[in-house]
Amino acid sequence: MRAREILALARAAGIGPGVSVLDLCCGVAGPGRLIARELGCTYLGVDSSAEAVDLARQRAAGLDCRFEVARVPPVPPGPFDVVLLLETLLAFRDKEALLGHVADVLRPGGRFAFTVEEGHRLTVTERALMPDPDTVLLVPMPELLAGLEAAGLRVRFHEEVSHSHLATVESLAAAYAADAAHIARHVGRLALGELLEAHRLWSEWLRAGRVRKFALVAEKAMAG
Repeated sequence: MRAREILALARAAGIGPGVSVLDLCCGVAGPGRLIARELGCTYLGVDSSAEAVDLARQRAAGLDCRFEVARVPPVPPGPFDVVLLLETLLAFRDKEALLGHVADVLRPGGRFAFTVEEGHRLTVTERALMPDPDTVLLVPMPELLAGLEAAGLRVRFHEEVSHSHLATVESLAAAYAADAAHIARHVGRLALGELLEAHRLWSEWLRAGRVRKFALVAEKAMAG
């Protein structure tokens, strides 16, 4: 996501000073640190990679940010005002269970802000083409909305960001290709080839409308 899109989603979720934020699968917390610095909040980032969390801690010096190494699910106990899940819902097989966990740790009136790649599940042919297809678990929008509703979450903000996501994918693919020799020395030619192929497929699918990208905010019902 671009910085302006991250901040627009955060504002739509009501993030600001005094708001408690849980960022699931935060990685090195680039978006989380941006939000904490620009909007102010009390931030907890969670990721399964200890290396990523170490980098996040170093880069968040001076910000009101904490980090934990943990797999998701389960979700750290709340309550929180906002839960973030950016760029990673795609990889969760049991999305309904995850949405239930998120709803459980939100305060009444709390918001779940997330991005999602929307589309029908990969065909056998598409799975054969996509590197690591078990992490590419698309979901049709009606199914996602039904899962949110079942968890007690009602969509309050809904924006398609397919065009900007396509631009980002193509920009990354060009950068990887331009620096291919250097990247291959670090990760190997096989990994580089898979990286380039995955970006080629995402570009093709986004251009054709096979996949659409959305940013959403869903709100938990108030008590009573």
